[in-house]
Amino acid sequence: MTGTSDTASIADLLTALVRIPSRGGIDACAPVLGCIEAWCRAHQVATRRLSGDDGEPLGLYAEIRGTATAQRRPYYLLNATLDTASFGDESAWTYPPLGAQIVDGWLHGRGSADSKAAVAIFAHLAAALARRTDEFAGTLGVLFDLDEHTGRFGGARAFFDAADAPRPDGVFIGYPGIDRIVVGARGFIRARLVVRGIAAHSGGSSARGLNAAIRGAHLAVALNNAKLPIDHAFERPAQLTVTGIRAGDGTFTSVPDRCELSVDCRLTPRFDQREAQRCIAEIVRVHDAGYDASLATSIEWIAGWPAYRVDASHPIVMALYRAARDELGVEPPCAVAGPSNIGNYLASLGVPALCGFGVRCEGIHATNERIELSSIAPVYRVYERALLALLD
Repeated sequence: MTGTSDTASIADLLTALVRIPSRGGIDACAPVLGCIEAWCRAHQVATRRLSGDDGEPLGLYAEIRGTATAQRRPYYLLNATLDTASFGDESAWTYPPLGAQIVDGWLHGRGSADSKAAVAIFAHLAAALARRTDEFAGTLGVLFDLDEHTGRFGGARAFFDAADAPRPDGVFIGYPGIDRIVVGARGFIRARLVVRGIAAHSGGSSARGLNAAIRGAHLAVALNNAKLPIDHAFERPAQLTVTGIRAGDGTFTSVPDRCELSVDCRLTPRFDQREAQRCIAEIVRVHDAGYDASLATSIEWIAGWPAYRVDASHPIVMALYRAARDELGVEPPCAVAGPSNIGNYLASLGVPALCGFGVRCEGIHATNERIELSSIAPVYRVYERALLALLD
């Protein structure tokens, strides 16, 4: 039996969280962690802090154990991040990014959608289920992590990489979006390519050198034009993007002898890390063929995560699908996300994770991020239904 969500209380907590700056890699982590920690304490939810080797806070964990009699005691975890993307150009925002202003039923502010709304909803679910432990037999874990938007996943790693870390039967990651259930994501691998040239004075006539910036630009075009295989079974295509080109020393008198390219490659199960490395290396080989071997382009590979998808028959998918269908009156499609996320990391540990079902929103990682307040209650009830079914 599901309870009643307190939308006003969830919105109040969300407002408090949004008004605390917590940009990943920019702002101090302690204030926003202290806010949710104090809320949990006031609502009789016991928590423990997660910290890095330097003592900096990286997350908060709570655990609610059911007391109903059962042969099996499943363990599922709710996860949402407390840190946020940066503000970008604050002058472009209609309302201040830390204002948490409510206009026409929408709450505006950085992190409102990604993912402080989920933090507020999950905290209220934890408090509610802590008062109803006789209704379920399993264990509910709740993890509010930091250091997510840096790409380091420091909070999640502090929890799951611990020697005694439990392995949940499944994880719900509270990324927003009420129109679909995200059951997987593309993976990624990255590379730094160093293209070499021959330095010279830019004003010289007889000795013009070999311009590494031009070589790098030609290689960037070749990478951009690469035809990658389509993985029809995965829904999302593989994707290769040149995300940076750097050459020269900032002056105007030198022909650059070094150009660095940053490359991001999005993976699918068919186009995996090995295939991506082979593809990029072949493009580089063809590019280098017209130059002396001493000017060969070097490749530094930066490890990423494989693509993943949780099977539609898994209990975590079925429970969330049925709960959303019954609550919303529609059959939500299951989809795969383009960007990678903590779900990819968890998949590498063998932990199935759903990485998207939450409040209706706009402007994630952009100006005017906001959430529709009327979507809070149905999202709360969907998760409540799913959890009670899974933890029974």
